[in-house]
Amino acid sequence: MPESGDWTEELKFVVQFMRDLSLQTDPQTAASLYTKRVREGGLIPADRYLSISRRDLTAPAYRITRSSVWKDAINPWTQKDRLPLFTTGLLSQLVYANEPAIIENLQDRIRPDEPTADYFEGMDFLLAVPLFDNGHALNMNILLCRDGERFPRQRIPTIVWQANLWGRSVLSSVLREELKSAYDALDHEFKMVADIQRSLLPDKLPEMPGVDLAAHYQTSQRAGGDYYDFFPMPNDQWGIFIADVSGHGIAAAVMMAITHAIAHTRPGDATPPGKMLAYLNSTLESRYTGHGVTFVTAFYGVFDPKTRRLTYASAGHPRPRLARGGKVCELDGQAGLPLGIDSPENYPEHTQTLRSGDRLLFYTDGVSDAFNAQNEPFDIVGLDKALLRNSTSAKALIDAILADIDRFCGNIPAEDDRTLLALCLC
Repeated sequence: MPESGDWTEELKFVVQFMRDLSLQTDPQTAASLYTKRVREGGLIPADRYLSISRRDLTAPAYRITRSSVWKDAINPWTQKDRLPLFTTGLLSQLVYANEPAIIENLQDRIRPDEPTADYFEGMDFLLAVPLFDNGHALNMNILLCRDGERFPRQRIPTIVWQANLWGRSVLSSVLREELKSAYDALDHEFKMVADIQRSLLPDKLPEMPGVDLAAHYQTSQRAGGDYYDFFPMPNDQWGIFIADVSGHGIAAAVMMAITHAIAHTRPGDATPPGKMLAYLNSTLESRYTGHGVTFVTAFYGVFDPKTRRLTYASAGHPRPRLARGGKVCELDGQAGLPLGIDSPENYPEHTQTLRSGDRLLFYTDGVSDAFNAQNEPFDIVGLDKALLRNSTSAKALIDAILADIDRFCGNIPAEDDRTLLALCLC
């Protein structure tokens, strides 16, 4: 450290010191660097130091967390069991006093039964610097000098506020690491939930004579509330189901899994559509959603590839878009209320006979409600344009819609789950 009169050199030292500290992410490494530079630079004129802590302890207990007389440093965050623990003595009095303290003629204060006497051997002066957290001195730095006369008293206020700023910095670093660890653990759990959720979706799409089929499933978070499924039925018919749980994330994923379980445990065949939706509604409302605000929109249809007849019912879900002969329309019919709502709801059934060349698109509102930077929705207009422009295959249709959404939304991330099912009749 340069002479005190050369403030420009001192400033260079401090700036480099702070720059090096800012590069540290591990609190133990940062603390070691701080202590080393402070001592090298003579920023605090002490011959020996201790750090003590009463965090997570009750009076009069405290731990020594650092000491310049230790041969091997102990990491107080990962090796707490190695830290010396005491319940009596001078340091206990100091740390629980919650105030700075100056002790001159230190040896006169050391009692014969002082448990930490070895730390004070040969020292004449002590400065106790409280490090406050939530108004209490949970930690404290102890500075020791052989000759108290050379310790500059006028610097003590600066030493106290500098030490507390440093303490807050270390605490922030520790909390950041704890937050990162907690986030990583939660993200791992969320990923597991997402994997389980995706395992509930069909492993492969069914093969229907004369039908080209494709699907797309995208969650806005790790897991989501969209759901689609296919139910094999007698006489080579297929049940086609698409649903959207209100909300996002883990809660919606759990409700999606519940809906899946109820749908797959319904007694008998999953037909007719109106009764299937009524069963789902009554079971969800009576057991899961009756006391909350969660609900599920759903569309369920039974398709017969031989007759190309689709019998369907809707529970508040957007009805599929049908492209035929250069035009696009919504499937006809009245929709019932969403599933899980406390009401004796009926779900009217309707029938649509499909033809060769028809393109039928099932979707959730995360597709039509995809917004761009101007807060404009992609809307069914975007879906219809893609339906009219693409007739080669079901996969090409879905790929075209996704490409259109990407161009429309730009860098705006998906705020809702997006699911698409496309049926193209040969």
